[in-house]
Amino acid sequence: MSSGGCAVTWWGHASTSVELDGVVVATDPLLSRRLFHLHRASEAPPTQATTADLVLVSHLHHDHLHLASLDRFAPDVPVVVPRGAPRAVPALLGRNLVEVAPGDRVEVAGITLQVLGATHDGRRDALSRRSVGVPAVGFRLASGTTSVWYPGDTGLRDDFADVDPVDLALVPIGGWGPSLGHEHLDPEEAATALDRVGARWALAVHYGTFWPVGLRRLHPATHRHFFLTPPERFAAAVARLADAGRAVPRVLTPGFAERVCPT
Repeated sequence: MSSGGCAVTWWGHASTSVELDGVVVATDPLLSRRLFHLHRASEAPPTQATTADLVLVSHLHHDHLHLASLDRFAPDVPVVVPRGAPRAVPALLGRNLVEVAPGDRVEVAGITLQVLGATHDGRRDALSRRSVGVPAVGFRLASGTTSVWYPGDTGLRDDFADVDPVDLALVPIGGWGPSLGHEHLDPEEAATALDRVGARWALAVHYGTFWPVGLRRLHPATHRHFFLTPPERFAAAVARLADAGRAVPRVLTPGFAERVCPT
């Protein structure tokens, strides 16, 4: 890979491996076939998905902070978590943790991280008192002249416009269930968010991976709308921005293949 380039592999849901100047960064690894009542629509990712120099965890929800998946990474790999995460999830203790909050700017494993705010419930779950006050976060990653935006789970925010443009945007466009709510981006909102930030390349994530067992058979139209159609709706929304004269990125073909962002 040429200096200043990047590569990304999507492993499903919000899990990716991003390579920046030779440093591999894993985002929100969820590498199992099942999560509670959710079933993965494809095979679990291969061992390659557990190779990283740095792991980023955007918030404490079980589909983003998945302890069994974290256990598959080398124990000395730094894991960046929202501030207060070890208090809320004591099983994290003993790992090589870096706690951050919105507004922080830190350098870890050769990557400069700008920690961003996110409009999302940061608690482990609705009944977790220990995780009250733990924020959900997003990230802008940079190494050399190459940069990546990964907002984690969030609703649409005005301050996306304050994030410096990036080479690659990892944009969440859906979810795992039959609704999204205001704390997630749907495909059209994801295109708006992307327009506010600005990127040369974009890869849609956080869709089409996990689905509640039985709902595909019981609610096929809902399954199609929230599980199957988000990538085409996202690409169409980005195309409409281009038709309106906006500068938009090239949308990478969804899938589990590695795509390279050239310099």
